Amino acid sequence: MHAERVALSLAFLASYVTYHYYAGSKPFGGQGWVRPVYFALLLSHVLLAAVIVPLALTTIYRGLTARFDRHIRIARVTLPLWLYVSITGVVIYVLLYRW
Repeated sequence: MHAERVALSLAFLASYVTYHYYAGSKPFGGQGWVRPVYFALLLSHVLLAAVIVPLALTTIYRGLTARFDRHIRIARVTLPLWLYVSITGVVIYVLLYRW
């Protein structure tokens, strides 16, 4: 079950990077109060997305090598950060393309 989650996350990452490589970026057109909210979310999302990669890889490695005591310690940090990055990614998409 966990292997499927890792595979899906890797597939999403590959599709995301490929899409943005070819499509480029879109400037945010929102005005007023939503503009600083968008950029604060974007900044935190980008920074934590960079941090989550080594954390997730370390968490996966420790789980696969049965180092469960160390796996649990890092997973307690990795999971909330991964959830934040996942949720803010959706919010950023909605603000950028649907706002």
